[in-house]
Amino acid sequence: MTKRRYFFLVLILGSLTALSPFSIDMYLPAFAQIATTMHTTVEQVGLSLSSYFIGLAAGQLLYGPLLDKYGRKKPLYVGLSVYILASFGCLSSQSIDMLIGLRFIQAVGGCAAGVASVAMIRDIFPVNENAKVFALLMLVLGASPMLAPTIGGFVTDAFSWRIIFFILAGIAAAIFAAVIFTLPDKYVPNKKLSLKPLPIILGFWDVLKVPQFYTYAIAGSVSFAGLFTYVSGAPVVFMKIYHLDAKAFGLIFAGLSIGFIGCSQLNTLLLRKFRSEQIVPVAFAAQFITGVLFLIGAVASIIGLPGIIVMVFLQLCCVGLISPNTSALSIAPFAKNAGTASSLLGAIQLGLGSLATVGISSFHVVNIVPLASVMCGAGFLACAIYFIAGRNIKMGPQSSKGEAAIMH
Repeated sequence: MTKRRYFFLVLILGSLTALSPFSIDMYLPAFAQIATTMHTTVEQVGLSLSSYFIGLAAGQLLYGPLLDKYGRKKPLYVGLSVYILASFGCLSSQSIDMLIGLRFIQAVGGCAAGVASVAMIRDIFPVNENAKVFALLMLVLGASPMLAPTIGGFVTDAFSWRIIFFILAGIAAAIFAAVIFTLPDKYVPNKKLSLKPLPIILGFWDVLKVPQFYTYAIAGSVSFAGLFTYVSGAPVVFMKIYHLDAKAFGLIFAGLSIGFIGCSQLNTLLLRKFRSEQIVPVAFAAQFITGVLFLIGAVASIIGLPGIIVMVFLQLCCVGLISPNTSALSIAPFAKNAGTASSLLGAIQLGLGSLATVGISSFHVVNIVPLASVMCGAGFLACAIYFIAGRNIKMGPQSSKGEAAIMH
């Protein structure tokens, strides 16, 4: 594979992965304007974010078996089509309830992109290259919190929040075209795979019971829930507590994403000298320690806006190191059922992320303690799960074909 071909494949797969995060981040600066337009509160508008997370989690389980039975592209075409139609529905919404419902449908369609991209990484690249590919995808994925809220802030200020969903529909259409004309589908569909509920459940169970999967998938997802907490809590912290306008919020949100992007790329360099299994425990411990410091500072009221930015930045750095490695290690044992594995990984990640957003919204106080508490809790649980469940993993050396040898 030429470097140019490699670059374009990673770019397209990264765009698929970034579609849903872009859909989340871009409209965050518009929360206040949406609330005014629909005669509701910012907290109510936040439910449209929660419904999107729930739709992503539910859709993950839908697409996994479809990707394994029909190939990667056909279900992806359907999902992107649903996403585009739902985006037009969102821009024409006349009530907050309508927006909440359409955001759920938009998420169900859009999550096909994320599931397919993870499965296709396993299809196209050798398993010992997966962590590096995931790290490169994080570079594209990391562009969403840099570009999306900044664009969303300027669009909201200059035009209307409705234009944001028109732009999202256009982005999805461009990705659709790129998938059709340039992305290979090397997976041979398993026509014998049953789509009946019981075989699907058993297929998910076969994946879930592999120690390497459940350890890295669950611990990594709990860690990633800290990022969901930040995304959900950021509008309240920066716009409601510190009264920043849409543009300022977008710029700070973009600046903080540098930590996530930078460390995901640092991971690529670290992988030249260290294995993913060596990087992960250090990053988990760092996330927990910074979370504790953040919570202490929040409870003691000794950190202001600059301190919050620093602590969130450090948390995002840790997630940037953890996510590509745990994702790669989770799906490494699977080849034929990579679609099922990637969908289950996504469902766990997004399901726990949804719980984190609900957790932070359950605090009926307007200060930074809820954000710090949930982020600290995510770091603690991730560490505990990794160090306890990780003792069940018995992984042999990778073969020449790149398959991880899993011994039960």
